[in-house]
Amino acid sequence: MSRFEGRVALITGASRGIGLAIAERLVSEGAAVVITGRDRDALEAAVASLGENRASGVAGKADDPEHRAAAIGHALQRFGALDHLVNNAGVNPAWGPLSELDPEAARKTFEVNVIAALEWTREAAATGGLRSVVNMASISGTAASPNIGFYGVSKAALINLTVQQAEELAPEVRVNALAPAVVKTKFSKALYDGREEAVAGGYPLARLGVPEDVAGPASFLLSEDAAWVTGQTLLIDGGVSIRQAE
Repeated sequence: MSRFEGRVALITGASRGIGLAIAERLVSEGAAVVITGRDRDALEAAVASLGENRASGVAGKADDPEHRAAAIGHALQRFGALDHLVNNAGVNPAWGPLSELDPEAARKTFEVNVIAALEWTREAAATGGLRSVVNMASISGTAASPNIGFYGVSKAALINLTVQQAEELAPEVRVNALAPAVVKTKFSKALYDGREEAVAGGYPLARLGVPEDVAGPASFLLSEDAAWVTGQTLLIDGGVSIRQAE
């Protein structure tokens, strides 16, 4: 497949996990990619694995305006365009009930998971060549999420942000979201560590997700195969959402 031949994608939070899997998928389909992440060493290793002729990295924090401008500028300078954006960077600095939530942790969560996504999309769209955006939401944004409640609140906001920007940026730019359930990454390890079999037992497909399970749908939504799809959030959840009423 070469759906992204001649196209350039920028993926935030892509030195490992879901972001890196998306980068790998897009490169395999012909794209050049710029990836971001906070860990410079991990970012350099990811670029090396992707191939330095097709990938480049810019280290920094997703909610840093200077980093955002540098990454977008780098994509334009290095590869000459910016066609696709994946807002994958996210944080969850709090664990426990909302009654014990540190307000500073809540602010940080919202800054990275929602406001930064808003800004990345606005600034990428301002380049004039952007075609499509995928926001990485979460199934936690669609239902109660014990111990990660405010993370879920932020992802619910991101889902609505997807709808709002899809309306405002149409018809030039399509904006969609993915809402994964538990995917086996370092970020989500606390949700299944030491009890993976029990957690997976709640999924009709009888396993937890892996990053590649999200990369395929992301590739679809970014591509012209989804040319008449915008403002949508696709659950990537092994079927667990069909059991939520039990």
